Amino acid sequence: MGMPAMEGATRMSREQGRYISYLLRLWQTRSEGKLIWRASLESPHTGERHGFTNLGDLFEFLEKEVSYADQGRSGLRPGP
Repeated sequence: MGMPAMEGATRMSREQGRYISYLLRLWQTRSEGKLIWRASLESPHTGERHGFTNLGDLFEFLEKEVSYADQGRSGLRPGP
């Protein structure tokens, strides 16, 4: 079985030294008769929110955030 969540978080913190966290909200809406997923991310540190009209845009945003962090910068990337 897996390790307790806090133990895993502590190990990750020691190994990686930095992290990015968001509150992720997902919900479905109807558009032109089809169900589609919407998403929002909220920074627990700043309260800043980002809304996404589809999952592709959400994933693109997260890839950019990780890329920015991989470049050794701290904090969130500059605005759009």
